[in-house]
Amino acid sequence: MNRDKRRTEQQQTPADTDILPDMDLGAMKKISSMFSTLQEKLHRTKCSSSDPGVYPVAVRPGGRERSHMGQLFFEYLLVVSLRKKRNEEGYEPHITYQFPKREVMGRLQREEEEKCMKAAHLFCFPEGINWAPLTEYKSETFSFVLTEVDGSRRNGYCRRLLPAGRARVPEAYCIISSVACFGLFSKIFDEVEKRRQISKAMIYPFMQSLREAPLPSPGNTVSISSFIPDAGTEIISLTRPAESWLEHVDFRTLFRCLNDDEVLMVFAATVMERRIIFISEELSTLSQVLHAVAALLYPFMWQHTFISIVPTVLIDVCAAPTPYLLGVQKSLLEQLTDHSDLMIVDLSPGAETKFITRIGDEESLLPAKLKEELLTRLSARKRAPTEELNRLVSEAFLCVFIRSVGHFSQHIRRSGNSLQFHKKSFLKAVEHKSHLDFVKLFIQTQMFDLFIQEEETQPNPNAFFHRKVSEYHERKKEEKMKAGWVRGVVV
Repeated sequence: MNRDKRRTEQQQTPADTDILPDMDLGAMKKISSMFSTLQEKLHRTKCSSSDPGVYPVAVRPGGRERSHMGQLFFEYLLVVSLRKKRNEEGYEPHITYQFPKREVMGRLQREEEEKCMKAAHLFCFPEGINWAPLTEYKSETFSFVLTEVDGSRRNGYCRRLLPAGRARVPEAYCIISSVACFGLFSKIFDEVEKRRQISKAMIYPFMQSLREAPLPSPGNTVSISSFIPDAGTEIISLTRPAESWLEHVDFRTLFRCLNDDEVLMVFAATVMERRIIFISEELSTLSQVLHAVAALLYPFMWQHTFISIVPTVLIDVCAAPTPYLLGVQKSLLEQLTDHSDLMIVDLSPGAETKFITRIGDEESLLPAKLKEELLTRLSARKRAPTEELNRLVSEAFLCVFIRSVGHFSQHIRRSGNSLQFHKKSFLKAVEHKSHLDFVKLFIQTQMFDLFIQEEETQPNPNAFFHRKVSEYHERKKEEKMKAGWVRGVVV
C-alpha cells in the first residue's frame, strides 16, 4: 500500500461510514449498526446526526506547535445547568448563559458555536439524566477534546460545582479553547469558582479581561487585573509551561493511580496501538490519566480514537474493533461485556486488581534493558519537586524512543526530489539486537508511520527530539573516549 493511500485511511474516523475498507463483512456490519445506534442516541440528546459538525469521537490529543500571535485564551464560556425533564423522571442539561453573547458573534461563528454546544452537553454531564438534588458536592475539573469535520481540534475544559443554597443540582462552567493547557485553565476555573461564590455576575468581567489579554507563548506569563468587592483589585498571573507538549499534562494522577510497573504495561500496550479502557468514578481522574498516557508517547502522537470521558449515550463506542484510548465511568463497567483483545484498567483507589482484563504479553513487549533503565529513571521522580515531575517523567519515556528508534534520521535519504525512509537499513542499524523485536512491531504502527511522513515532507518538524538524540550520541562518544583513556592509563 503506498503512503498516500495509507494516510487517507488513517485519517478516517469511526464516525465515517466507509471506515476500514479491509475489515471483514461481519465486522463491517457490526460497526455500521453500532454507529447507526449512536447517531439515534445523539439525535435524542439534541446532538443532530444529520450534520453535527463537531464529533466527540476519533480525537487525536495534543498537536504540533503553531503561532500564538493574536490567539485568544478561549473562544467562549458556557454555563450548563440541569433542569427537570417535563413529564419524565430525571434531569437534562441546558445552557443558561454563554459568553460572548450571540449578538456580538458573526453568522459563521454562531453556527460553529451551536454545533459545539450540542457536543458540550454530552461532556459536561456525561452521566446522563440520573441526578438528584445534593447538599454536598466536591468541585471537579476535567477536559475533553472536540474534532471538527475538517480535522481541527478544540479543547473543552469543565468545572462542575454546587451553587450556594439548599439541596440543589450541580452546574458546569465550560470553556472552549483551541489552547491545550489543562493546568492553566484549572487555575482560571479557581478564579471563576471564587467569583461564583460571591455572585454569578462577578464571573463575566473577569472572563472579559481574560478574553482581551494576549495569550502568552510557552514559558511566559500574563497578568490580569480583576476587581472583587471587599477585596479590591487583584492581579492574577497566568503562566504557560515552557515545554509546549506538556501543557495539557499532569503526571501526578497517573502515578497516584498506578505503580511504576503498571504504568509501563499501559505504556507498552499504548505504543502497540491497542484497545485500552480506563475505569474510574471521578471524571477528573479519567481526563488527567488519559492525557498523561497519550503524552508518554512524545514525540509520537496517538492517531486513533481518543475520548477521555465517554458519555453514557456513546458507551457503544467501546465495541469498536479499531485501537482506542477511552475513559469510562465505573457505573458503566457492567455494560462492557466483550473483554476480548482489550485492556481494561481500574483506576479506583483500593482496587483488588488494576487490570480487569489484558492480553497478557504487556510485561514482555518492552526490551528488558530498556525497562530496567526506565524504572531507574522513574524512581528519581520521587525525590524531585512537583514542578520537575512532568519533565522527569517525559524525558524518562523519551529515552525509550531515543535508544530504540532515535537513529531514524540517518536512514531518511534524498531520492530524486523527495526524501525517503529506508526501513531495511534502519532495522540493520538498531543499536542493541535485544531491541529489534520491539522496533519491528513499533514501526508498523500508524504513529511511527505518520512521524516518518512528517520527517519526509516537513522542514525539521521534531526539532526537540532531534536535539535529544544528538545529546545522547554526544554522551556516548564522551563515554567511549573516557573508557579508552582509562584503558590506556591502565596499560
